[in-house]
Amino acid sequence: MAPKKFKQGSGRIGYPSDVTDEEWAFCAPYLTLMKEDAPQRNHSMRSIFNALRYMVRAGCPWRMIPNDLAPWYTVQQQTQRWIKAGCFETMAHDLRKVLRLVADKDSRPSAVIFDGRTIQSTPESGHRAGYDGYKRKKGSKVHAAVDTLGNLLALKVTAANEQERAQVADLAADVQKVTGEHVEMAFVDQGYTGEEPAAAAAANGIRLVVVKLEEAKRGFVLLPRRWVVERSFAWASRFRRLARDYERLPQTHLLQFEKLRS
Repeated sequence: MAPKKFKQGSGRIGYPSDVTDEEWAFCAPYLTLMKEDAPQRNHSMRSIFNALRYMVRAGCPWRMIPNDLAPWYTVQQQTQRWIKAGCFETMAHDLRKVLRLVADKDSRPSAVIFDGRTIQSTPESGHRAGYDGYKRKKGSKVHAAVDTLGNLLALKVTAANEQERAQVADLAADVQKVTGEHVEMAFVDQGYTGEEPAAAAAANGIRLVVVKLEEAKRGFVLLPRRWVVERSFAWASRFRRLARDYERLPQTHLLQFEKLRS
């Protein structure tokens, strides 16, 4: 794979967030909603996708996308078309299957990990924010389901005051939908303890396994299985657009996660 060339001084070539030729060869079929040479197209799909990746990685507002990329309004409009067509969701699921096959695993996982992460709200997302008393933070809570490699399977965004155990039914149903009813077990932390979340998971054919922290342990402890989802959240934190909830609509925040692997 040829190395990327980045912007340096006057001989400008590209941004670190730009897709390589190999990455674009994978992404292009999913993003092609009309022919590349369509007469109404003023900017290439690749340039629009690069601008979108820059915005998510750098965390800038739409209107502050650099002028040497596609215009912000063009990028925003095309992104909405991609969202409505389910392009990013399909891309993320297919890429997960490829990564699992490369790792000598079945393309459909039989075990998953559930967890939630509270992120600070902003004026844009404040109208749907809630207060997380445990984290002492007002914002949104991202509920995720990943496979044992940390690849995203399902995601849900709620107010931060929503309990993680109350989202098990939706996460379990979504996981079974994308895996073809192949998941048998879900590892969770002690926040999912109780009969109701276990019953919600069982209704979708999944056994909930609570990974507990031993009382004798002190300081940081790497919990078996559970650490994988924490790593996935750490990957997300590298994208400044995901450091806080900057989106008015929860589905737009979901888009950012789906593009982490695209």
